[in-house]
Amino acid sequence: MIIAYVLAFSSESDRDKFDLVFQKYRNLLLHKAYGILKDPFLAEDAVSEAFLRIYKNMGKVDDPLSNQSIAFFVTIAENAALTMYKKSARDKSEAADADVLDNIPDTDGNPETLVVSGMAADDIYSLVDRLNAKYKQVFLLKYAHDCSIRDIAGILDMTEGNVTVTLHRARNALKKMIDKEGLAFYGRAAAR
Repeated sequence: MIIAYVLAFSSESDRDKFDLVFQKYRNLLLHKAYGILKDPFLAEDAVSEAFLRIYKNMGKVDDPLSNQSIAFFVTIAENAALTMYKKSARDKSEAADADVLDNIPDTDGNPETLVVSGMAADDIYSLVDRLNAKYKQVFLLKYAHDCSIRDIAGILDMTEGNVTVTLHRARNALKKMIDKEGLAFYGRAAAR
């Protein structure tokens, strides 16, 4: 893995902080990357890229055990995995859209309902990735990182009411994207 980065730090405290992050969160980041990529080798590559990015941004991390830092690390890993997924999807250029049905299930924009209804997680991430930055950040903290409204408010320096409204708007924007594009993923997962 990326043990060589540990040797490149200018101070021992920075090296120890990075080592702590690597040891404590490596499996979590692998799990998140695998959830997107569904390939253990690609997930490992994504996590390697994520740790490179974490290494480059280690100066921004005061407390590696805080909820804000954990969300930061997971977001970096998910973005690395999503980038790899998009590249892989472009390279394959499969015509999977032909299998899309005309019936959109009533989901109320709830990601759990989308998954249960047959919409693949990678399809959800593809749509979420297209949300505006504020909506995407709140949405991912809530559903990908299981943060509470209170935790999200603390991480993003927002009021709880503002987080609730932003989350509601993000779900509505996601639902509109599904409706607009006619993305009926019912049974699509079975066709794959």
